[in-house]
Amino acid sequence: MNTRAEPPQPAEEEEVVAAPWRAFLMYFLRLGTFGFGGPIALAGYMQRDLVERRRWISKRDYLLGLALAQLAPGPLAAQLAIYLGWVRAGVGGATLVAAAFILPSFVMVLGISALYVRYGGLPWMQSVFYGVGAAVIAIIARSAIKLVKLTLARDRLLWVLFAVSAVATAWTESEIIWLFLASGVVVLVVRGAPRWGSRAATGAFLPFTGVHLTGVNLSLAVAAAPFVSSWPALGRIALYFAEAGSFVFGSGLAIVPFMHGGVVNHFHWLTERQFLDAVAVAMITPGPVVITVAFIGYLVAGPAGATAAAAGVFLPCYLFVIIPAPYFRRFADNPRVKAFVDGVTAAATGAIAGAAFVLGRRALIDLTTVAIAAATWLAFVRFKKIPEPLVILAAGLAGLILARAT
Repeated sequence: MNTRAEPPQPAEEEEVVAAPWRAFLMYFLRLGTFGFGGPIALAGYMQRDLVERRRWISKRDYLLGLALAQLAPGPLAAQLAIYLGWVRAGVGGATLVAAAFILPSFVMVLGISALYVRYGGLPWMQSVFYGVGAAVIAIIARSAIKLVKLTLARDRLLWVLFAVSAVATAWTESEIIWLFLASGVVVLVVRGAPRWGSRAATGAFLPFTGVHLTGVNLSLAVAAAPFVSSWPALGRIALYFAEAGSFVFGSGLAIVPFMHGGVVNHFHWLTERQFLDAVAVAMITPGPVVITVAFIGYLVAGPAGATAAAAGVFLPCYLFVIIPAPYFRRFADNPRVKAFVDGVTAAATGAIAGAAFVLGRRALIDLTTVAIAAATWLAFVRFKKIPEPLVILAAGLAGLILARAT
């Protein structure tokens, strides 16, 4: 891992081409419009296009951006894009790249949300999402397994923290923020904690300072009516999703267990079925998975709610890049930082697994939904590069056909 962040040879730096700003921005607009495959795929596209083919970004800058996206909370692909925008043109560049990358999927989700609200009560749309919800369970389970292979390896301590988080999430059916932080502290202590008050100790927790950790205890007295227009309510929506966005590590699906407890169980904004539909909408649109919050916000408070939710969830992601970016080289390879994040990531992966179990109990309600979920799983096993949106659409079609046949 240490070799990844070492400066490249001077010759490699000389090969970097000055990117035309318009073309640079248009690249992220196209990626946000057509980029499917999840955070790892999107990060791979950036490496292929910006580092290897066009040489607009140096290998060192790309690797530092990838490391920051892995260490700080926030959706990996969005944070990497924001960092590369910062490399190109500072805070202004980061802001414009963030908008270019996020806005396409946000607009698509707004359109889908409007159709859902208008036609959601019709039998044909219920049948479509009946199949889609079953497929989403298979996709979440598959993502959890991928993250397990990527983050836990053979580290027994991380496996224990993963198991504890998975069981706790499945048992309580809600997010447990303190468990995530405790997992990070446990790994930090076991691998060798710094002296409290030292610069190393402060640096180890730098990405997490200033975050309000009240979790689901927020007093969000927002009505569950389809359209809430008061500014205080919109502010509360934004605050809730900002807190949720502060604990998304690596995969956007990590936000699912956080949101389920608050959105469904605590505030009763959405039903179980609507929540699964929200996750499905994120799967069939390009760009970051956490854009699912816009769908939820739309169901709670219309377009204004969607905007508030999206702004809330992406604000921490944005700040966790532009604030530490100028200083990141100083602690990018700090083993204490990595130890803490390893523990948090293990707990986040366990929460995704626990959320898959909780949601699966609601979505897999009969033999038809079980069959659709199994077929989705087998499709990914047989065709490893099959696009997830294609599978989601096929599941929706299957739900529509099977529901009419029964």
